[in-house]
Amino acid sequence: METTYKRIFSGFGENLLSFLTYFGGLAVLASQAMKSLFARKFPLQATIEQCHFVGIKSLNLVNLIAVFTGMVLALQFAVGLGRFGLKLYIGQVIGLAIIRELGPVLTSLMLAARVGSGIAAELGSMVVTEQVMAIEALGANPIQKLVLPRLVATVLAAPLLTVIGNTVGIIGGMLITVMEASVTPRFYFDQIQKTVAINDFLSGVSKTIFFGFFIALIACYEGLKTRGGTVGVGKATTYAVVFSSVMIFVADFFLTKLFLIL
Repeated sequence: METTYKRIFSGFGENLLSFLTYFGGLAVLASQAMKSLFARKFPLQATIEQCHFVGIKSLNLVNLIAVFTGMVLALQFAVGLGRFGLKLYIGQVIGLAIIRELGPVLTSLMLAARVGSGIAAELGSMVVTEQVMAIEALGANPIQKLVLPRLVATVLAAPLLTVIGNTVGIIGGMLITVMEASVTPRFYFDQIQKTVAINDFLSGVSKTIFFGFFIALIACYEGLKTRGGTVGVGKATTYAVVFSSVMIFVADFFLTKLFLIL
């Protein structure tokens, strides 16, 4: 029995230590990135290139997910609200659901899957092929050259993609609502305008700034600590997507609570 308790507490201690070590590494990387942000030479060209990779190349995926999310919501609420004779209020529910939660969270999850995995794989490949060591040997700062452009680009692109995704999702919901509830598009948008306040919009978009920061930070951290050749690159890519996705849901709860208090 005593041995069993020792194993339990030993395992708990090891997991806690790994957890603290991981978040300590993220905090150190974040502080280094913030310091390099105010350095003399900001990597503007690299940041623009990353904005194209993170933002423009993710636009089609985000729009595809958004339009079908709005359509599925409209179908489900048409059935659910129809039982109570409330189909006319589908637009209100869809507007709040997409703008406050589904738009920001789903957009960020798509970024974690596409952008987070890409950043981790790219940096991991550079680490195992010793390109990062070469950058350091030349006297350049790999944090400023590799991490900062990806961090800034993701933080800037996440809110913009969310705004576009929200719009597309609401339009997708309108297409189904018009058919299922027999309302006009103008009535649908009037319902959203009456229900969704500016605070709802700002709280949803503001959360994506933090989501984008966590996605890029975790992906860069996993990429830079890659070990073990191509196998290590694959593990870093997987961990980047999983950890950033979990972080999005955890941060979403606390940020939502914070914005409700404010």
